[in-house]
Amino acid sequence: MSGTMMWQALTTGSLIAHAEKYHAGTEIVSVETDGSVGRSTWGEVGANARRIKSALDGLGVSAGARCATIAWNNRRHLELYFGIGSGGRVTHTINPRLTPEQMVYILNHAADEVLFLDRTFLPVAAKLGEHLKTVKHYVLMGPRDEEAAAMVEGLLFYDELLGQAAPDADWPDLDENAPAALCYTSGTTGNPKGVQYSHRSLVLHSIGGNQPDGLNVAARDAVMPVVPMFHVNAWGVPYIAAAVGAKLVMPGPKLDGESLARLIDAEQVTLSLGVPTIWMGLLAGLKATGIKPTSMKRTVVGGSALPPSMIREFRDEYGVELIHAWGMTETSPLGTLNQLLEKHSGLDAAEQAKLRESQGRPPWGVDLRIVDDAGQELPRDGETQGELQIRGHWIVDSYFGQDGSALTDDGWFDTGDVATLDADGYMVIRDRSKDIIKSGGEWISTVELENIAIAHPKIANAAAIAARHPKWDERPVILAVAAEGASPTEDEVKASYDGKVASWQVPDRVIFVDDLPLGATGKVLKNKLRDTYGDVLLEDA
Repeated sequence: MSGTMMWQALTTGSLIAHAEKYHAGTEIVSVETDGSVGRSTWGEVGANARRIKSALDGLGVSAGARCATIAWNNRRHLELYFGIGSGGRVTHTINPRLTPEQMVYILNHAADEVLFLDRTFLPVAAKLGEHLKTVKHYVLMGPRDEEAAAMVEGLLFYDELLGQAAPDADWPDLDENAPAALCYTSGTTGNPKGVQYSHRSLVLHSIGGNQPDGLNVAARDAVMPVVPMFHVNAWGVPYIAAAVGAKLVMPGPKLDGESLARLIDAEQVTLSLGVPTIWMGLLAGLKATGIKPTSMKRTVVGGSALPPSMIREFRDEYGVELIHAWGMTETSPLGTLNQLLEKHSGLDAAEQAKLRESQGRPPWGVDLRIVDDAGQELPRDGETQGELQIRGHWIVDSYFGQDGSALTDDGWFDTGDVATLDADGYMVIRDRSKDIIKSGGEWISTVELENIAIAHPKIANAAAIAARHPKWDERPVILAVAAEGASPTEDEVKASYDGKVASWQVPDRVIFVDDLPLGATGKVLKNKLRDTYGDVLLEDA
């Protein structure tokens, strides 16, 4: 006699259906483009998402079509996440910080049929429209606006579409392997590449990434994703929050430190997520406002290496735990997250703090390895450095619209990072393979040099680059931004490396700059710095 279990497809529609049914009254807070604060609920978001599905049906948007969004983190964008993807189409979020040329390439490459825009980005549609080959409908994410209507011919209005559409009774039955979302990489060389996420991969990412040793989001949390919804699905937070029914606080366009500090305090945010540059700004904002973020217990930091000095300052000054994470567009993005093991409970505070500086260990669902130049696996001893590779349930297989696999011959994705792994899976990014400094045949980690510079009390931010050298091939140079009101000297900064790195790893130069160039996701553009300062040591020779 056989026994079987019920089978249901793993789709994002199941996530929003759960939130709408069992967490209907939980609040969604949305800072709008004009600065006003809107309040909604999971029940309203779910119903509006089903109206969006109906509206797209009424417009004749084809099943499986890509529907683009250029928008901030707000309530309407959240509704589109589910209304498009769960409704049988593909939510294609576009980074507004890309160049116009890159945007045109992405929209045409994805063959988007609809473009949803926040008011801020209306000039983008007006300027790029003639270059877009497949977009049939432009939708302003708001009420009717006659000034906007004059800017884009045939412009539709989100609120009117919802008002005219009845919410579909149920989400469609979809193949769990069908695509639900699409993001493009923001690489600094070549055209961006599309990573298309299936319903199955997004749901598994929501489950695997939200374990107690993962993001650990619960229904009692108030979660503020500062990481943009146009950047790797806001690290999966919209899907995870729907799955557990957590309160969401959507910060909109104002991401300066003082605005975030006030929002955290007003909405009693318990968990926030973003890149290090955001939290540098928040530290300044907390000091300027005098706000103590007593509700906030945890902040997940990814996108680039987290300076240990920032971990200490948040912990000691505000009682906020900074949790280091790592991932990429190709990994949905969660690859590792730093939580301690039971055996670490006996370590003293300093030893535990040292462990928390790594990017963490992989949750169930992903596997990591490091390899040498020949592709041979290297030991997980915490010391040996190699090329970091990953595989798992939510890792890219092939890029959108490209023939062939994105993987190695034996099925792993090469991340382009240089890292170490220990026996417990704790991973430390030593550098990007394109950034690491090779001096006299030996490797120097730019991440380590940057962390030491940023820890200096007179330095606000810093980047380390490889500069060409007539004898050693490459030598490290630090580009540093002075803290407000401070006037550090080159010798002061170089002295901070004494005893922290080998003498031959100390930077040859410290050059002070007004600011560091940031890319579309908040990362420092090392390639631009190398273009400008890569020959500075040759000029000194």
